[in-house]
Amino acid sequence: MPMGEAQPQRKTICGQVPQSVAVRPFPIFLAAIVALTQVPVVSAHGDKTTGGLSQGHGAILVLVGVGILGGLILLKRLNRVTPTTALYGVFIGIAIATFGAILFDGLSPDPTYTASTMPFPRTWYQPLAVMSGLSIMVASFVVGWLRWPSRPRYAFLGILMGLWISYPFLVPGSTSDTHPLGYAIVLGTPILVGYIVWKDGGSIIRAVMRDPVARRFGIGIGVVLALFFVTVTGYLSFFPEAGIPNEVTIVVLPVIYQLVSWPTLEIVIPHVPFLHIPFTLAISPGLVVIVGMLSTLVGLNAALIARYWRIEQQAGLTEGTAGSAAIVGTCTCGCCGPLVAKVAVLAAGPSIAAPLYWVFVDPASPLSVLFIVASLLLFTGSLLYSVQATRQPDQSAAIIPAD
Repeated sequence: MPMGEAQPQRKTICGQVPQSVAVRPFPIFLAAIVALTQVPVVSAHGDKTTGGLSQGHGAILVLVGVGILGGLILLKRLNRVTPTTALYGVFIGIAIATFGAILFDGLSPDPTYTASTMPFPRTWYQPLAVMSGLSIMVASFVVGWLRWPSRPRYAFLGILMGLWISYPFLVPGSTSDTHPLGYAIVLGTPILVGYIVWKDGGSIIRAVMRDPVARRFGIGIGVVLALFFVTVTGYLSFFPEAGIPNEVTIVVLPVIYQLVSWPTLEIVIPHVPFLHIPFTLAISPGLVVIVGMLSTLVGLNAALIARYWRIEQQAGLTEGTAGSAAIVGTCTCGCCGPLVAKVAVLAAGPSIAAPLYWVFVDPASPLSVLFIVASLLLFTGSLLYSVQATRQPDQSAAIIPAD
């Protein structure tokens, strides 16, 4: 949840902050792209290679991208490159690392998990979901009432997220697939999040987005994140899949995704002209809501990072406890994604990866839903906290040249 009021000693985004703070743009983005792999996969990849490529090539690209990113951050800290040059280099490094992660995931064999590998029975799911959901709702109401009595929207968002977690078990059976409450929760979330961001950070964000470099960086990161999300989770694929039709197929099918059933457009092209690769896409309103919310939030955080870099200010999250908790919390959950589970399979065998899958990736597990909710709250809170920490009354938020 968003943190407290702005610290009075800080300047606006156009001023300066103490040089002791550190810039850490990559942990936020890395947390996002790994974390978002928690969503149920539409289709499974087989053991395959494409055009002579293998999962090893993907791993190499990840290392190259991380190396470029780390090198540009170091050069920027040593004042060997301008902030603008560093931003372009950082984006290139992130894009290369993301493409490598997609390649690694697409070309890695998917492990098969049996019910015998579950760490605890599914009968535990219902009490876990109800208890965690109700706890979040009660905590949101109490904290919102005590900490932000003039901003009830924060409490409403927490209550809505708690309801999101508990919904599948509060409305049991097949009726939950099409219940109006489920659609209201999913569709109402981006409206409430958008209102909160616009209400509490709209002026600063608009000022930041007037900087063309920051705007391009934020949009680019958001697009890369969205591409990574839909590719790693199987909603977009360029890799051979078992059972792909031999002819172009376009169908609309009802698919349960994020609480309720959505009409899902599925497009399958077995051989893309000139490229000679398959293409599969599945898109639904529910997918658009999730991808749109999280990629937009991360993109806005990235734009703030870019703007702060260009004026030599602290990037994204300040060094306060809220910033550290957001990064650590997101990374802690993100390390349990199916992408890392694949790495665990390769390194230590399926006995290590299986509990990660059943606890965090199994569509029926409330912890997989809890992860999406936590990511949404963390990125919303980090965005508002970074905005509020740089805002000060009676000062201008106008954009000035940076380098």
